[in-house]
Amino acid sequence: MGDLGHELWFGVGLVPKAVGGERLVRQAVMAEEVGLDILGVQDHPYQPSFLDTWTLLPMLAARTTRIRLFPDVINLPLRPPAVLARGAASLDILSGGRVELGLGAGYFWDGILAMGGPDHSPGEAVEAVEEAMVVLRALWAPGDPVVLQGDHYRLDGAQPGPFPPHPIGVWLGAYKRRMLELSGRLADGWVPSSGYAAPEELAGLTKIVDTAAEDAGRDPGDVRRIYNISGRFSSLPSAEFLNGPPAQWAEQLAELTLNHGFSVFIMSADSEYALKTFAAEVAPAVRELVGKERGGVEATAAGMAEAGGVTQSGGVAGTVGMAASSEAGTGGVAEKAKAGAMAGPGSAAGADGVSGAGGVARASGPLDDATRPRLPKRDLAALTATQRANGRRLVQIHDHLRRELAQIRDALEQVAAGQSEAAALRSMINELTMRQNYWTLGSFCASYCRILTAHHSIEDAHMFPALAAADESLAPVVERLEQEHEIVAEILTGLDSALVAMIEDPAGLAQVRDQVDLLSNVLLSHLAYEEEELVEPLSRLDLDI
Repeated sequence: MGDLGHELWFGVGLVPKAVGGERLVRQAVMAEEVGLDILGVQDHPYQPSFLDTWTLLPMLAARTTRIRLFPDVINLPLRPPAVLARGAASLDILSGGRVELGLGAGYFWDGILAMGGPDHSPGEAVEAVEEAMVVLRALWAPGDPVVLQGDHYRLDGAQPGPFPPHPIGVWLGAYKRRMLELSGRLADGWVPSSGYAAPEELAGLTKIVDTAAEDAGRDPGDVRRIYNISGRFSSLPSAEFLNGPPAQWAEQLAELTLNHGFSVFIMSADSEYALKTFAAEVAPAVRELVGKERGGVEATAAGMAEAGGVTQSGGVAGTVGMAASSEAGTGGVAEKAKAGAMAGPGSAAGADGVSGAGGVARASGPLDDATRPRLPKRDLAALTATQRANGRRLVQIHDHLRRELAQIRDALEQVAAGQSEAAALRSMINELTMRQNYWTLGSFCASYCRILTAHHSIEDAHMFPALAAADESLAPVVERLEQEHEIVAEILTGLDSALVAMIEDPAGLAQVRDQVDLLSNVLLSHLAYEEEELVEPLSRLDLDI
């Protein structure tokens, strides 16, 4: 089955970690502001370090006005479907018709059993999902009291209601044949993840869903295809799935739409920069590629109807909820960059921006991509393998910096989790252990700052002058990169100050997290821009870095 003609939606998937939970709200607000269509939240009720999904979703709904929301996917054994039906309908009412419902048979059964959940066999788990779908739809539809005597769930005269303002889609997370067939027979959508169902496996899985739909007298197009994805943005193309520049991502996702009917892509974003790149560069490019194949029409009328009150552009009429707000900082460059972090790639600086030399709008984040000088690109394929290796070396150095930045974020979360435990136990030994953890994290961050500063110093002293001398057209790019190095240096100074404060006062950990978030957003944007503009010249000019 090829393209099903559904409207394309792009979104972000959140892991609801309790530590630093305010970041989840910030990500949700940002996802809406950069134009994404849907927000997914994992559901793992047995995970003590996670926020409860059904408590988090209303908060996200209150802080947004347009973006769709769905649990990705509900752990059914720990969520009674009758209660789930009323909760989903209530949230759909309060959010103005923005809720869809991902549903799963259950995973991590040890955790489910520890929480008092049922001990289902695989077959029983699938049966329970089918019964739950009957319960959900019965309680969402006006009518007489509902009586249902199932093997897993029953209703003894339950009154239907409240009634959702739009038809809530029931999307099943499915990988095995029985769940795939259930998706085709009864579901409104099918939700696999790339980590468990690689792109090369989708054709076979899709065929099972389509065949089951047809055998049940349904059009396979009645089942939306939603794909949870993860990947890495790089300036260099690769043969791997979603490991390359935005254009490569767009081509690979468009292929999934045109060949297998996938129309919703939920990206697991490890940084605000990745989220913004996905929204500003990947999503429009996929829509353009698919639109060309569809004869210039991105979505069909069927796709519009399926949106259930949501306009093709993603807007919702009559939304009920609290408008999102963001507070701009008024301090130095680093604070202003953080305050402007809502601006995505291609966005102009805000009205309160602070412009540096050369027009660098320091208050816009990350680093105001719209004002960056860019040069025409030559074809790397025309160069020899030896020449291309010079440019690839820059990417490899940057990849090392990216990996270590990710390790810092992981270490930060581990320390934060330990802080929560120590606060609960309030024992001297735990407090001493946490203090050691603060020192360790501080040393890790300080070491990274030194490495990054050394890398930028080498570029400023050697690589940039050599590039500008070898090709005068590169001078504006080199000047801009040098200015961005100054901004990164100021952020590193702020991080160092936050680390010192954290050692003295454990409450300073929140400020360290803010500084690491800011560094991540700005640095990832800077590295990507540098690779975009310098990989080809470094290769062509045969310069050694």
